[in-house]
Amino acid sequence: MGAFIIAVDGPAAAGKGTLARRLATELHLAHLDTGALYRATARDVLAAGLDPADAAGAAELAGKLDPASLADPGLRGEEIGRVASIVSVHPAVRTALLDYQRNFAYHPPNEAKGAVLDGRDIGTVICPEATVKLFVTASLEARAGRRLRELETSGAPADAAAVLADLQARDERDSKRSAAPLKVATDAVLLDTSGLDADEAFGAAMSIVRARTRSFGSSQA
Repeated sequence: MGAFIIAVDGPAAAGKGTLARRLATELHLAHLDTGALYRATARDVLAAGLDPADAAGAAELAGKLDPASLADPGLRGEEIGRVASIVSVHPAVRTALLDYQRNFAYHPPNEAKGAVLDGRDIGTVICPEATVKLFVTASLEARAGRRLRELETSGAPADAAAVLADLQARDERDSKRSAAPLKVATDAVLLDTSGLDADEAFGAAMSIVRARTRSFGSSQA
């Protein structure tokens, strides 16, 4: 059967990151938030004073990323998220980060028996042979509400209209970019979390994983 990989894709603020981390913990798998790679690239682009539209400059920085820097708490900032959405559109940046993601998936660290990766193109580009593919989504209004609560909890400035507009812009860039656009893999299971809390979403995801892995004859789940 090869590597045991769970691909979790979806738009911003759909809850895929939280879900992917819980799945990895429950199943004793390694976890990679691939969005952190683009956020780290965005951080370095800002630090270098580059224009996020500079594809070559951003790709050069992406190729030099230190994996240890992915734990930087500053990566969750709104400005970095905005710039990450811009630099992630560049095909050269995505190419620069491709090998790292695939190597993590097929050769997970710490002798883990598999990996959970969350992002925008895991099931379609990074790991098209993933054992289980989830596409986690939610209505724009639900996602904006979640992002607004995150900002309020962190004490960051929170403007409902601005959050909604930002998510709309990110959705537009993610779905219409030429390289690895956000889309549902043909063999992915759609999980709409609009009306679910975190525990309900996790329960639904685990049911999908168990059903899908049973069909593959896996004992992982």
